[in-house]
Amino acid sequence: MRTSSPAPRRRLRRLLPTAAVLACAALLSGVTPASASASTPTTAAPGAPYTGMGNCPLAAPAMQNPENLQVGCLVSVTRAGKFTLGSTVVPFNSPITLQFGFYWDKSAPEVSFPDGSTANQYTVVPPTGAPLLSAPMVQISIPGIQNYLPGITSVFAQVELAGPVTKFTPLATGEPYPVFQLPIKLHLYNALFGLHCYVGSDSAPLLLRPTTGATASTPPMTGDPGTLDYAPDPNGHNALAISETRASLVDNTFPVPGASGCGVLGSLNQVINWTMGLPAAAGKDSVSFQQTDATFVLDTDIADLTAALSDSSAH
Repeated sequence: MRTSSPAPRRRLRRLLPTAAVLACAALLSGVTPASASASTPTTAAPGAPYTGMGNCPLAAPAMQNPENLQVGCLVSVTRAGKFTLGSTVVPFNSPITLQFGFYWDKSAPEVSFPDGSTANQYTVVPPTGAPLLSAPMVQISIPGIQNYLPGITSVFAQVELAGPVTKFTPLATGEPYPVFQLPIKLHLYNALFGLHCYVGSDSAPLLLRPTTGATASTPPMTGDPGTLDYAPDPNGHNALAISETRASLVDNTFPVPGASGCGVLGSLNQVINWTMGLPAAAGKDSVSFQQTDATFVLDTDIADLTAALSDSSAH
């Protein structure tokens, strides 16, 4: 059984019809049901509705903590969008993938929204055997830097993770609140730049707070939560898969530090700063993740979640 809504709400009880609420009552109340027998994941990739979750860190100690109230997995793919730094645009014309596990611990952290509703806020656990963030290298044009020999003097850019993803709030849909905090750095490649030319770093990242609502900046940017669907586990487990289709996440609230490591002994840092307008205060630059399809699964018990993904691979 599936349902769709162009304007999803944050609380699971509001998302589901009565029959689904009753079926998922244990999940919604945070009461852990009797544990399913522990199951070792198969080598086969999980099937629907958990497609793409084969690297979820089910065996990680943080996920296995018996005091967790909820555990889950996420996979998200962005197929369009852009990073705008001054007059330089980094297009997202190839898929950007996020994947990780997450848990809601016994402190039951929540956030509140202006309409009085609340949503759970989860702690992120990196995936097993795969990067949390996968982004392609793309060719860009930086004003003032000429491309005399295409392929040699061309400038390429790649978004890289610069720290842990935090404050994952998947049901902040349509609210002026970030879905997560994502620290990144922009790796610039050019024959003259050297191998370690970056905008942002692990110690001073671009801290993105993308939202499907409106940003807290002037002027604000506005995202789109897309369409929300849900799918109960097809094999009778307590897991519940929730998906957002063609969502738009935006942010223009982050400051951008200056370039570092560009050219011999950093000799090109100031050139890049000048051409890209760096460093830049919050509100000057922006990012948009368009055509984003995300699926996350929630369960109250790690053994049941493990069994759900394992059993799905056989169908």
